[in-house]
Amino acid sequence: MQSPASTVVVLGTGGTIAGEAASPDDDLGYRAGTLPVSVLVGALQLPAAIAVESEQVAQLDSKDMDFATWRALAVAIERHLARAEVVGIVVTHGSDTLEETAFFLDRVVAPTKPVVLTAAMRPATSRHADGARNLRDAGVVAIAAGARGVVAVVAGVVHGARDVRKVHPQRLDAFGSGDAGPLGHVADGVLAMRRSWPDAVEAAIDVGRLPADDASWPWVEIVTSDAAADPRAVPTLVAAGCAGIVVATTGNGTVHRALEAALADAAARGCTVLRATRCLAGAIVEPTPAAVGTLPSAGALTPQQARVELIVRLLAARAAVSR
Repeated sequence: MQSPASTVVVLGTGGTIAGEAASPDDDLGYRAGTLPVSVLVGALQLPAAIAVESEQVAQLDSKDMDFATWRALAVAIERHLARAEVVGIVVTHGSDTLEETAFFLDRVVAPTKPVVLTAAMRPATSRHADGARNLRDAGVVAIAAGARGVVAVVAGVVHGARDVRKVHPQRLDAFGSGDAGPLGHVADGVLAMRRSWPDAVEAAIDVGRLPADDASWPWVEIVTSDAAADPRAVPTLVAAGCAGIVVATTGNGTVHRALEAALADAAARGCTVLRATRCLAGAIVEPTPAAVGTLPSAGALTPQQARVELIVRLLAARAAVSR
C-alpha cells in the first residue's frame, strides 16, 4: 500500500512538448501533440518513493484548445486531487494558450494541492529540446512542501496562474508574470521561492456544472480599441448572440469614443462588457470617483484572461439561475 501523498499524476493535452519534426535540427516545422504522455513521463526524475501515473486527456495543438478539453481536464484534475495519495498534478500543455488554461483552472478548480502546467518551445525531437527539463522542473514543484494552487513552470521559472502570460513567440523563456513577478525558480532540481504560494480562492462554479459540449458555453469575444477604431463589429456581434465582449483598451483603460459608445449600447442590450488594458504590463487603475457610466474594468487581467473570467462569470450566473 502506498503511503499518503506518494503519487504525482501527469495529465497530457498535447502541445509542442509532445511534438515531433522530421529532423532534429527543425525547431519550427514540427507537428504538435503526437507523442503520448506515457512516453513523456520518462523524463521525470522524482524520488523513488514517489509513484508516477499518466493519463491522456487530449492530444492537440494548444492553438486549437476548446471548451470540451477544458472541461475534461478540470474533471480529471478534481478526480485525482480527491485521492489522498496524490501529492500534486502536472499538466503537459502547448505554450500558445497555456495562460488561458491556467487561469481557467484556477477559477474552476481552486486546488489546495499543486496543479503545475508545463510546456516546451521546441519539439521533443529537437537536438536542443527543452520539454524534458521543463517536465522535470514541474515535477519538483508538484512535490514541494507547502505547494498549492495552479502554477506554470517553464524555463526554470514558476509563474502564478493569475499572472502568467506568453511574452515571446520563440524564446525558451517565453513566459512572464508582468508586474507581479515570478513565484520562484527551479535550478538543478532545487526550488527557490521568491513570493508566497497563491492564496486559496473559492471555485467560481462546480466543475460538474460546466457544459459538456462547446456550443453550450457562452460566446465571448475580444475587440481592440485603437486609432480610428471602427465600432461596427460590436452591434454585429450582439445581434449574432455574443454574450460578452472584452475590449482591449489603450493605456489606463481608455476606449476610442466611437467604440465606447457602441460598447455602452451593447451593455444596455444585455451583453456583458469588460475593459482590459492591451499594455504588456500593469493594471487599469480607476480614478476616484469613477466616471458615471464607465464600463467595468478587469483590473490586472490581460484581455485573454479577462475573456476567460467573463466566460466563467456567465457560466456561474447561468448555473445559479438553474438551481
